[in-house]
Amino acid sequence: MKLANVDGRAVLLTTDHTGLDVEQVSDGKFGPDLPSIYENWDGFRSWADQAPAEPGISFTRSQLGPPSPAPGQIVAIGLNYHAHAAESGFAAPDHLPPTFTKFVSALTGPDSEVVLPAGGQVDWEVELVAVIGRTAHRVAEDEAWDHIAGLTIGQDISERVSQLAGPAPQFSLGKSFPGFAPVGPWLVTAEAVPDRDDLGLGCAVDGETVQDGRTRDLIFPVARLVAELSRTITLRPGDLVFTGTPAGVGQGRNPQRFLRPGEELTSWIEGIGEMRQTFVAEQEEA
Repeated sequence: MKLANVDGRAVLLTTDHTGLDVEQVSDGKFGPDLPSIYENWDGFRSWADQAPAEPGISFTRSQLGPPSPAPGQIVAIGLNYHAHAAESGFAAPDHLPPTFTKFVSALTGPDSEVVLPAGGQVDWEVELVAVIGRTAHRVAEDEAWDHIAGLTIGQDISERVSQLAGPAPQFSLGKSFPGFAPVGPWLVTAEAVPDRDDLGLGCAVDGETVQDGRTRDLIFPVARLVAELSRTITLRPGDLVFTGTPAGVGQGRNPQRFLRPGEELTSWIEGIGEMRQTFVAEQEEA
């Protein structure tokens, strides 16, 4: 099952360009917004499994917003792939990897224009994102997937100067400029992807592939990550969990490479789709 945010309305996809307006087809039982669907995810899934197979409405990618547009929390994970930990100069973590937040004000949809902060060094980090569908607190690893509504693509765009400035790193601030958390293009349920624990993912800058990995290389796979996070955090319906990025970030290259005005970043995950971000320079104040 694929669920999209089309102009703020929940749409159950029939193709990548058509779908069923959930509120209309369910006679108002579900929708029209996405947050209310996550709050009643089990009921929605039962209805969606029996929804009529008809084309419904058509839409364009410009109408797509983030599949969970109002998460209470965006939890993000660092150093969760062996090769990325190595390129960052760290040993692979044997406990829960570094955990931080991306502030909700950074959230955007799958195709967007992002302003590059003046004087910054802006980096890419493609990630598999889990969308929570049931409240999770102290859940066991073998039960964690039952608390996940589905999967989507995220870019943990990061401004390295502000992230690493000061007496201690400012991960959350450096990763939360406007537009630094694009997510989409839609939510895909776990049974609808080829293998929920082994998906190819990557990204390219102006057509040049810079990251190319597989989620089977996660140090903390999705289920273990959600279980470990839930020992401390109460994860609630609609929350987003960025699960970490594979090797190939700009900061880890030799020489280092960062995003420039006019460049396009394309991100993809097998079985989910792709996102596109373009970058522009920050305008100086008059």
